[in-house]
Amino acid sequence: MGKLLKIYWFAILATVTIWILVGWNMGLAALFTVLVLTLLETTLSADNAVVNSKVLITMSPMWQRLFMTVGIFIAVFVVRFALPLLIVMGTAGLDFGQVWDLALHHPEEYEHELEKSAPVINAFGGSFLLMIALSYFIDYQKKVHWIGFLERYLGKLGKFDNLTVFVMLLASIVVYFTVDPKYHATVLIASICAMALHIGLQILGAVMGGHEKHTNIKHKVGLAAFAAFMYLEVLDASFSLDGVIGAFALTNSVILIMAGLGAGAVWVRAMTIHLVRSNALQKYMFLEHGAHWAIGFLGAVMFLKLYHIELPEFIVGGLGLVFIGAAIFWSVRHARALPPDSAHGV
Repeated sequence: MGKLLKIYWFAILATVTIWILVGWNMGLAALFTVLVLTLLETTLSADNAVVNSKVLITMSPMWQRLFMTVGIFIAVFVVRFALPLLIVMGTAGLDFGQVWDLALHHPEEYEHELEKSAPVINAFGGSFLLMIALSYFIDYQKKVHWIGFLERYLGKLGKFDNLTVFVMLLASIVVYFTVDPKYHATVLIASICAMALHIGLQILGAVMGGHEKHTNIKHKVGLAAFAAFMYLEVLDASFSLDGVIGAFALTNSVILIMAGLGAGAVWVRAMTIHLVRSNALQKYMFLEHGAHWAIGFLGAVMFLKLYHIELPEFIVGGLGLVFIGAAIFWSVRHARALPPDSAHGV
């Protein structure tokens, strides 16, 4: 219990503080809305926490602390508040003051403008998330497989160089010719930007971290750690921007949305630290696989939204939790059935 409190004390304190401030200043109805948003953000981002932990475990303790301090500020105020404002500025052709006024004083109009930005958000987020999933499964050197027949086949495809990029470029071309004509250019540009950013962060991390294989350094530091940190922030943004739009189904108040989703973001980051400290990826050998299937599913869902096919949030989040739960179940089952030295795949 003490170990859990050391990890989650800040999330508990921050959440309770946010809830008290909202309830005291805005009433019980607003408090209930924030409670629901906090719960949704936390449960829908379980797969995000798993993938975060894979990256965070490679970073030095200093950068892990930055993830929980500076990173939380970025997650709450930049990703869930400022970034949507900037997107509306770019798509609506308004200056910052006008968008700020819409967000705080005319929430219905702000919601309308943000919804008009949805194709850009979905194209960028969907492309980035699908790049993550495909890069993980289309890997010739990947030896551990959960859904054996499918993951083995995808892994073998990794012997073809740049196949992931080819698949995503092909998907972008298909989307370009099939979405509403007025979104052709914006969707294509957003998708290509997401792919370029994903590849760029990978290159930066590889170049700056390549020397670690030949030294005793166990954690990324310097620019390599910075690249990993930025990767985590972009991943968080890809998960969260779509959630910001979805939150307007519950409330038009930007303050309540930022409060609820921000509290949820703190919990997701605490969950990430918990996964790192408990060595969850080592204990549950298929957990990473389940998280990447969930991420691939979410990326596909964001692409479907470009065609006005929207699944209910509880289905999207529920299936993500099913992937995670099933991966943990199969990990435990596999560990019991085989000696640890022989657990190299299925």
